[in-house]
Amino acid sequence: MSLTRREFVAGSTLLLASCGGAPPPRPKNEVPVVDTHVHCFAAYDNPRYPYHPDAPYKPEAPARPDQLLRCMDGAGVDFAVIVHPEPYQDDHDYLEHCLEVGRGRLKGTCLFFAGRPGALEGMASLVKRCPGVRAARIHAYAPERLPPFGKPELRELWKKAADLGLLIQLHFEPRWAPGFEPLIEEFSGTTVIIDHAGRPLQGTPEEHARVIAWSRFRNTVVKLSAIPPKTTFPHRDAAPAVHLLAEAFGPDRMIYGGGFEANATPDSYLAARERLLSYVSQFSTADRAKVSGGTAAKLFQFP
Repeated sequence: MSLTRREFVAGSTLLLASCGGAPPPRPKNEVPVVDTHVHCFAAYDNPRYPYHPDAPYKPEAPARPDQLLRCMDGAGVDFAVIVHPEPYQDDHDYLEHCLEVGRGRLKGTCLFFAGRPGALEGMASLVKRCPGVRAARIHAYAPERLPPFGKPELRELWKKAADLGLLIQLHFEPRWAPGFEPLIEEFSGTTVIIDHAGRPLQGTPEEHARVIAWSRFRNTVVKLSAIPPKTTFPHRDAAPAVHLLAEAFGPDRMIYGGGFEANATPDSYLAARERLLSYVSQFSTADRAKVSGGTAAKLFQFP
């Protein structure tokens, strides 16, 4: 039996789909989905993008931007923010590479250190040549690597970021929250993103209550990310703390991030987002869409 050309093409398309070929185009999201917390790493031994000698950790498996884009396509993520990770310290070569690969779908958060020689000039230079950098991250996590709270150097770094039009992104344990409050209040025109919901399980309820109270600062936004399930350490339920955050900040001041890693697949990436959004299931569909990307698209200036 002979086949017409139309029948052959139709049959071939069906065969490709059944064997894992290119999937049909997914519908466009009415509200953009934006993952605001992605770490990317080159291969451990990549000589072009070496880890810094002072790196606090050194991932062995690569998590590359091309892998990320494939996961984004399969999981319905429109845009993502590459959060420059500590292994590279203040060398942003790999972040710049990631943003080039992303072709407008990726933006970045930089990492510079208060009081380190050249930090302010380095930040300004990076932002000038790489406008996709939209935020500056400050860590107050490990006691041996705290920022200089209460000293001019931290204010100078914060002011430089503000002058450059960057968001401030804070990664901290709740016990260090008081040290940031004067700067959040002074630079009220600069948006401050609270990474990982302020790490509610790595402090006492009283310590995290202070983070929740930051909702009084209208320039603060909380990021729903790195929330461990009860089956993993520290084996506590984060839901009560997240519910308090959601009530205090509301959907217009909440964003989400996470799920991409070296061995991520589109399915695992999608599942990670769905798990995080389950913590705000009390929100309406429209409000959950703000958390999953609507708010972040405005903050990070995605189309």
